Amino acid sequence: MPDPQQPWYTPGPPQQPVPGNPYASDGATVQGHGAPPPHGGGGGTPPGRRRFGRGPVVTAVVALVLVVVAGGVYAATDWGRGEPAKPVAKKSPGPSASASPSSAPPAGGPELSHIPTTAEVAAARKPGEAAAWIADDRTDIPKQINKVHDLWIVGDTAVQALYRKVTAHRLSDDAEVWSVTLPSSVCETPANPTPDGKVVVFRHERPDNERSNLCNQMQLIDLKTGKQGWSKKLDEPGDEDDTFIVQSAISGDVLSVARGQRTVTYRMGDGSRLYKVPSEKKGACFPDDVAGGTARLMVSYSCMVSMDRSKNYGQVRELDPRTGKVLWRYRTKTGWSFGSLISMDPVVFTVYNNEDTAKDWRITVLDPGGKHRVTFDARGKGFEECAGTGSGGGIQPCRGASVGKNLIMLGGQNQAGAYDVKTGKFLWGIKDNRMRTLYPLRAEDGNAMRVYEAAGPSSPGRTFLMGPRGAGTETEVVKHPAATARWEYEMSMGHTAYVDGRLVLTPTHVSGDEDHKPVREARMLSFAPGSP
Repeated sequence: MPDPQQPWYTPGPPQQPVPGNPYASDGATVQGHGAPPPHGGGGGTPPGRRRFGRGPVVTAVVALVLVVVAGGVYAATDWGRGEPAKPVAKKSPGPSASASPSSAPPAGGPELSHIPTTAEVAAARKPGEAAAWIADDRTDIPKQINKVHDLWIVGDTAVQALYRKVTAHRLSDDAEVWSVTLPSSVCETPANPTPDGKVVVFRHERPDNERSNLCNQMQLIDLKTGKQGWSKKLDEPGDEDDTFIVQSAISGDVLSVARGQRTVTYRMGDGSRLYKVPSEKKGACFPDDVAGGTARLMVSYSCMVSMDRSKNYGQVRELDPRTGKVLWRYRTKTGWSFGSLISMDPVVFTVYNNEDTAKDWRITVLDPGGKHRVTFDARGKGFEECAGTGSGGGIQPCRGASVGKNLIMLGGQNQAGAYDVKTGKFLWGIKDNRMRTLYPLRAEDGNAMRVYEAAGPSSPGRTFLMGPRGAGTETEVVKHPAATARWEYEMSMGHTAYVDGRLVLTPTHVSGDEDHKPVREARMLSFAPGSP
């Protein structure tokens, strides 16, 4: 239970003092991005970009913890106000047996639970609950953990790739509009398509599932129709082995591809090569990741100038997508690297300490010319980088964080809050003790934000609008149905999209081993006020 004398609830032991802003004496406007080492510190050979996130094992542990605390009392409290907040007590609801059209499998039984149809969900819907649909994809996938790729909203459809299949679901009712089956599994997708709805997916070279399978086949797909366009092998002389891990981004009609220590751009129209992004300092500073989503192209650099990681640094640059001309560059402080991009406009990103990549991080904001505006530390309020999920393998997207209407909105387990984008000042926020993950979806009028509160193990989530008045003053609350709670919970920390009042959720990974999972995983879930 939170202490009513405290302005916010702080779980666990008191937080340790937070070091000062590492940029206080820097304010540099030079260049920018860096390739971080893995979690931990120490010396040794400079490693490549970190890739971390909550995997299935961690999720299972979290699930066990959540089961223990799920029946507790909900108490939300406020941040950022001049007086102590009064906790608002509510009982955490749990779905009754009649609320769900399916029941849990018997203990120790291998039988998988039934995923309800949209009609069954509608029939089980209680007064005041949102309308919902749930997509059940029975495509045969390997018996392993399979990545569910970026979620694209194109027109009135939600499109996503899993294994060899790219599928479009209609937003209004989940009907499958089209699907494309590829000759091998998808291994990389850009975060955003072109303005007219086209994307290039990357797939493995061979149809088998061996670790040595290169990610080097590019395929253009029109997401409005499912029609396939040009295809091409991603191959540069002598660098084929660098295509095991690939990162991509689309900026207008330009595709950028980073792998290994090089980045190359292509025309979306025909797949022809445009230019290679150069390295610097005799290859010590190399372009290792890209970000797009607008007509802008950001390229991050790792500057591995020393075996001592405390002497390395990062850069981020904006390039003219068509010509490769450097518009500006920003250099991180020595010993720090570029983390994850939160926003392209304005440019907002995380940076982290090379010697403590897991815990020591900050948020940096640049002005339109790439000059340093402010760097601030959100750890004092308990926030983790990208809501604790890391960057998911690339610099884009940073889940659990967004920017809009002069607000930097951060989420995470038990909390969500807003910072001023110009000053880095904390404005207001909310914390609770129910072990729920809160995701800011978007800013509303610059004075409020729409938040998705993820489901717990025995109760559904909700979406709501909140502002500076804080806990207990939520408005436009959309209660998600109990009938879909278990599948919503499985999608915690997954992909989210919010469009025209509708929330779309998908997992980031699904298991193909149906012999060892008690709940069969749904592919997509959506909520909206009123009728679907």
